[in-house]
Amino acid sequence: MTHSVGRGGSGSIDFEPETLTCAVFYWNVLRYRYDMNIHSKSSDDAHLRSTLVENLRPMMAPDGTAGRYAHGHQLFSYCSLDRERLKAIELPWPLIGIMLRGRKEVWLGDTTHFFEPGTVFVLPARVPMDVVNIPAGPTSSYESLLLEVPAFPAGMAPLTRGEKTSIRDGDRQLSVPLDPDLVHTLIHAATAIASEALGEAVKAVRLMEVLTLLRPIPAARPLFEASLPEEVAWLIGSAPSEAWTVERVADRLGLGASTLRRRLAAKGTTFRSLLRTERLRTGQTALAAGASSVAAAEAAGYASRSHFARRYRESFGQSPSGRRS
Repeated sequence: MTHSVGRGGSGSIDFEPETLTCAVFYWNVLRYRYDMNIHSKSSDDAHLRSTLVENLRPMMAPDGTAGRYAHGHQLFSYCSLDRERLKAIELPWPLIGIMLRGRKEVWLGDTTHFFEPGTVFVLPARVPMDVVNIPAGPTSSYESLLLEVPAFPAGMAPLTRGEKTSIRDGDRQLSVPLDPDLVHTLIHAATAIASEALGEAVKAVRLMEVLTLLRPIPAARPLFEASLPEEVAWLIGSAPSEAWTVERVADRLGLGASTLRRRLAAKGTTFRSLLRTERLRTGQTALAAGASSVAAAEAAGYASRSHFARRYRESFGQSPSGRRS
């Protein structure tokens, strides 16, 4: 038996009952899988946020704390006992934040971003924003754990031209998506930076682990927004022995040579100065690793050993051979 759809005749379409049953069953399976995926993702996010807060609970500021509560170098909690609104604030440098108690609202233009406990967020520098901090309840405070990143991270690549042009205040995504690796790394980094027993080298490694995981994430881009001199220095430092010219660097940065010179001058520096600094820094690192002065000069891009030695002495007050002794 068949079921006709339409007005009948040669133009009618017939379906077997089994076909209709299979189609309905298949659609229900797809819908069930979609609903389960959404539920699973939401459940995973909630679990990761809860894990982050629970592991950082020992670092929470004492009850009744208002304002900054220091944990370590550039790591602190910001607490408030009452709802507060901060209008048109501009941070001097970007920061990484983790919500611990209460809620946070950040307004960038007409866009509002909401953060609940366990949310990881990155706030940009030199961008006006309104911030609302909301305590968890009448007897509980607001608290976020904040890590300031005042300098462009050494060893990290600055944003590409495409990444920079894609950043507009209204389109910024401030919340960082969580995964188990990032949660684990954030917990270890915060604990290490707050520890008085660990040295600065270990703390720097923990911070670098966090930044390495954040580098590909669009919401974390404010951490890697370098100034023009920093971009030039990074480019030269990535291959110091190459024959860099102002024209070649300008082309890599999508600028004209005269524009690059003018903008560097406005920042109080020159291409020649940055080139020398980065090359000598490379030579200094090579010498510290045990390289000969000849090898250090080559690594730094100097064809003349005597020229390298003279520049090195001018900058560091001793000869390359004296640095190795």
